[in-house]
Amino acid sequence: MLIRQLLFLTIFLVSFASYNQDKISEEKFINIEGIDQWITIKGNDNSNPVILLIHGGPGSTMSQYEDGIYADWLKEFTIVHWDQRGAGKTFGKNYPKEITEEFYLKNPLSVEKMTNDGIAVAQYLIKHLNKSKVILMGTSWGSILATQMAQKNPNLFHAYIGHAQFVNFDNNIKNAYSEVYEIAEVKENKSTLAKLEELGPPPYKRAKNYGQLLRVVKQFEKENATPAPTSWWEIADSYENNEDSRDRYNGDDYSFLNLVGDETMGIKSMVRHINFDKTGFIFRLPVYLVQGENDILCSKELNKPYFDKIRAPRKEYVIVSKAAHGFNEAIIKKQYEIVKSLRVQN
Repeated sequence: MLIRQLLFLTIFLVSFASYNQDKISEEKFINIEGIDQWITIKGNDNSNPVILLIHGGPGSTMSQYEDGIYADWLKEFTIVHWDQRGAGKTFGKNYPKEITEEFYLKNPLSVEKMTNDGIAVAQYLIKHLNKSKVILMGTSWGSILATQMAQKNPNLFHAYIGHAQFVNFDNNIKNAYSEVYEIAEVKENKSTLAKLEELGPPPYKRAKNYGQLLRVVKQFEKENATPAPTSWWEIADSYENNEDSRDRYNGDDYSFLNLVGDETMGIKSMVRHINFDKTGFIFRLPVYLVQGENDILCSKELNKPYFDKIRAPRKEYVIVSKAAHGFNEAIIKKQYEIVKSLRVQN
């Protein structure tokens, strides 16, 4: 009996060790396009398909959070977060701690350079994890970057899944202003109307005006969307420190300034030339767009006509009720259903 118990225990320990060997959890800098960039790779089985998540913002990194948002996915997928050039730990590694106006002027961001970064990250993952391709997911600003990546090198990706898809930033921001103005009129919200009148319709010369408008947009979106669980935004202990917090804050400011531009500082918007209605509707891979019904910034009135123009081997447009521009449980559930339906074979 004792021998049998020892044999069972040995088999169990060997199996447990094998399982641990298959599990992957990496947080590290890798050299991408000449600079060190931060990635995290997590999953319960490294033979599972890989999902590369392209965060929004542009400075809204996801790597610092606990695994609450995609925790259930780790059984079936390997999840990769990447702090883009100019954001999070990548920003902190490569840029000075004290940020000046001169720094902003001498260090512009560009969609083209960041697209090349993203492609290089995907190529690294394919080689490092021994995959044929990865699944590409982008949200908000990340939908701009991911669309560029998917079109420039489609052979790296099983599919592109966009959430809160931008089409043309100038049109998106103008439409957002019109929508919130109309909502404020219906609600007879005099304080908001006064603020919008003071701002006037975009485009703006100063970045801070875009920020003021987007705060109004977020305020109205929250009224018609189920919020995400607060646990999703818990920062992991290793990122909960003054240095990382400062880098995330500074990177967010730096990235946003480059996104919208600031004429008074001489900084150009890096997305002013983006118009997917003209340049981004031919894909050589499957395309899925997940749309919050009450998203004002990336309104269905703009991205559904764009989607209808898309030419791809397969495409699907899904509207999620009780959702706006950001993540919530319904959005994540729909993304999960899509990645499962791909039935990826590595």
